[in-house]
Amino acid sequence: MQFLDYFIVFVYFVISIAIGVYYSKRASKGTSEFFLSGRNLSWWLAGTSMVATTFAADTPLAVTELVAKNGIAGNWLWWNFVFGSVLTIFFFAKLWRRASVMTDVEFVELRYSGKPAAFLRGFRALYLGFFLNSIIMGWVNVAMMSILEGVFGISHSQVMIYIICSMILVAIYSAMSGLWGVAVTDVFQFIFAMTGTTVLAILLLNLPQVGGISGLQEKLPKHIFNFFPTIENVSTNIGQTFALSFSVFLAYIGIQWWASWYPGAEPGGGGYVAQRMMAAKDERHSVFATLWFTIAHYCIRPWTWILTALATLVLYPQLSLDDKKLGYVYAMKDHLPVGFLGMLIAAFFAAYMSTISTHLNWGTSYFVNDFYKRFINPNASEKKYVFISRVSTIFLMIVSIFVTIFIDTISGAWEFIIEASAGLGLVLILRWYWWRVNAFSEISAMITPFFVYGYLSFFTEIKFPNSLFIIVGITTLIWIIITFITKPTDENVLKEFYTRIRPGGFWKPISKILPHIQTDFNFVRQILQWILGVVIVYSCLFGTGKIIFGEFIFGILLFLVMCVASILLWKTMKE
Repeated sequence: MQFLDYFIVFVYFVISIAIGVYYSKRASKGTSEFFLSGRNLSWWLAGTSMVATTFAADTPLAVTELVAKNGIAGNWLWWNFVFGSVLTIFFFAKLWRRASVMTDVEFVELRYSGKPAAFLRGFRALYLGFFLNSIIMGWVNVAMMSILEGVFGISHSQVMIYIICSMILVAIYSAMSGLWGVAVTDVFQFIFAMTGTTVLAILLLNLPQVGGISGLQEKLPKHIFNFFPTIENVSTNIGQTFALSFSVFLAYIGIQWWASWYPGAEPGGGGYVAQRMMAAKDERHSVFATLWFTIAHYCIRPWTWILTALATLVLYPQLSLDDKKLGYVYAMKDHLPVGFLGMLIAAFFAAYMSTISTHLNWGTSYFVNDFYKRFINPNASEKKYVFISRVSTIFLMIVSIFVTIFIDTISGAWEFIIEASAGLGLVLILRWYWWRVNAFSEISAMITPFFVYGYLSFFTEIKFPNSLFIIVGITTLIWIIITFITKPTDENVLKEFYTRIRPGGFWKPISKILPHIQTDFNFVRQILQWILGVVIVYSCLFGTGKIIFGEFIFGILLFLVMCVASILLWKTMKE
């Protein structure tokens, strides 16, 4: 790192702080401004904020590790979430905006009734807002620490000091500016992060040791470039195919995307994705924000990371399989000229800070709106709530730093969250479309996976993702049984929900009472939109990849498929 590198990093921090200061006055108006930007976000701002949040410091390193272990096809670990993301666009985006709640946890008492609903709201506020949220920020911290250790060659304790300082900075501008500042900063940080990672990919490909795309194809085994899993297990000292049994692949494609709660890919929408949908100007902006997020997340971002990952396999073949992800960091340190290294460090800080700022604001919204305001001080002034929000942001930052100390591996934290919520996803989807789902359904679906996961972890050899079949199966059976042996939600609450949301599906007992309420739900059209959306995303993703690797005819055909599907989708959306 030279003076120019440090100067670039310094300028990045100054701009981020300036944005927070600029929006601080607007955020002080009340909790609606602080957590939802006054429900006035444009689709492009809300969608870009979503995608910036999912671009964390750990993401490029994780992709590098996936490619090193299983080739390009290894990315199906997260590519499978396309199905759920597109489902959210056409089945839930309008409904979330229509709900007019502050958080997706507040939705609990809009949909359910009585003490069980109140308990569930308070429990989810603390469980998601503090417990799981701290784990998520913890693994993002661990990833950023790996980057700083690799680039600067400093001790773990020194890196921890840098991380604490960065989190303090993020907490300050998040506490000052609320969601307005977070969203606008996200756009700046996303552009900066994408520019930096793209520059790295281009520079690495042009190194003589790599030799461009053709050099990669000559130096790496052919199976590394497969986009899909293969049956045979072809191993080398560089990597192996995504050689999964049928059951494991089925766990990703057939279960994980709809059954498990995961930040940024919640079944039915939720978390900070729901927050952005509810902050959009109207239902149309909510739909287009989620559509833009899905396209940017799966089609625009991956290939710069994948190309860098492939280049590191050529540059650092001596790294062990467990250390392959550090190839990304070593490539930054060893091959970037003065100025570009500072740009990449700033880009990683941008990715890191955009994720942390969103999680601080989102987690705080749960604590303030769904715990403090609901159970502790329901009659306080808006000024008091904003003050508590700012204090809670700082407190959540401190908790996440503490949790970071106990996280050893990023992948271990991922697997824990997916397994600990396996089976909950179906409840989160059906609660919109089936009147009989009640608070006990959701409570049992949240609790059961923990017990099953604990039993499998301590008493069996069944590991992730095969564990999903058992956890999801048992959880689903239990919450369905609990649903039918407990009382349904109070009829007045159901009528109020149906009147406000106008859902479709299995609401006949309520729709008969309210025949004047007309729903805009059209199952056939929305399923068609979902299929077309999935085709568009995968065609764009794989078409781009085919063109990058010189298969121009196949790539162009995939883009033609994407164009046809886009035209058909647009026609269905205009109806």
